[in-house]
Amino acid sequence: MCGRYIIVSKLKKIEKRFDLDPLRSDILFNANYNVSAGDLAPVITMERPREVSFFRFGLTPFWAKKPMYLINARAEGDHNKENDIHYKGKMGLGEKPSFRKAYRSGRCLIPADAFIEGTTKEKLNKPFVVYPIEKDDRPFAFAGLYDEWTDVRTGEIISTFCIITTLPTPLLQKLPHHRSPVCLDGREEENCWLNPESAVSDLDDLLRYRGGDRFNAYPVSNSIKNARLNDPSLIRPVGQRILPEFEYDIHRDIELQGMGMTTSRKKRNETP
Repeated sequence: MCGRYIIVSKLKKIEKRFDLDPLRSDILFNANYNVSAGDLAPVITMERPREVSFFRFGLTPFWAKKPMYLINARAEGDHNKENDIHYKGKMGLGEKPSFRKAYRSGRCLIPADAFIEGTTKEKLNKPFVVYPIEKDDRPFAFAGLYDEWTDVRTGEIISTFCIITTLPTPLLQKLPHHRSPVCLDGREEENCWLNPESAVSDLDDLLRYRGGDRFNAYPVSNSIKNARLNDPSLIRPVGQRILPEFEYDIHRDIELQGMGMTTSRKKRNETP
């Protein structure tokens, strides 16, 4: 599962990286070192592939009677419940009622600079920051789904999204963790994911197990479990990287990419 991630890149960098049109100058977006369920975060949708939108993390299907906050969608659907890392069978994301419509017409890119993952057993009691090894690979994009839900009590239309997960990469297996978010590899894959004409077989292929790894990870304090916390101290290393790497301060590097420090805001209720 991938329930927390980091997005600190400036909006101009996101626009350049994903070849987007500039946003309005009055849009305010703060760095988020602990994106959690209920937070607003940037996405790039099939409907508006040339601009950044801001949706709530945690998908609520259009038919739901109340908010559901589905943060992840399994690429295999109900198949491969044992999370067999050698699974080669059918993908089943489009078979799930919660995601069927979104898989067909609600695919999105979710810009991120890194993500937070715990171990399978200890979860966020033993968290790691997982980040692209190459600085030029930040921000990257998760494959995601989005939907619109109408609150029948207020009439408010709320746009929500989730991250798709698949079998663990070799790096995630080392933590160990039994799932990995789908991190698309470059513009060709990203364009395929957003293209309404893409064949289902091509989409399914994007969600399959990735044998290579362009990421590394290091442990951080479990204070990141607190969804209300959001500042650079959350991603300071408390141990060694999983894979050997040239020495540089990845924590400081990510911090310098950011759009400012937000230390005390109540994250769930703030709108960028």
